[in-house]
Amino acid sequence: MEKKLNFYYDKKGDTLDISIGKPQKAISEEIQDDFFVRKDPKTHKVVGLMILNFEKRFGKSSKPTEIPLSINFISLM
Repeated sequence: MEKKLNFYYDKKGDTLDISIGKPQKAISEEIQDDFFVRKDPKTHKVVGLMILNFEKRFGKSSKPTEIPLSINFISLM
């Protein structure tokens, strides 16, 4: 099943939410300061990511930031 990545930025809260497919309720687990992986509470599959202080962290910086998360994308073409 193909799922799209959906990006939602809350400027007031300076938070970027990335959902895999349709946004859904999830539990969040901090994997690094201000970086959270969001998981389905029943299956524990990753359903998204959340980055706090997004603009503060990335707004004027060209310095790459590594997140300790590996993701495999499978493409059928």
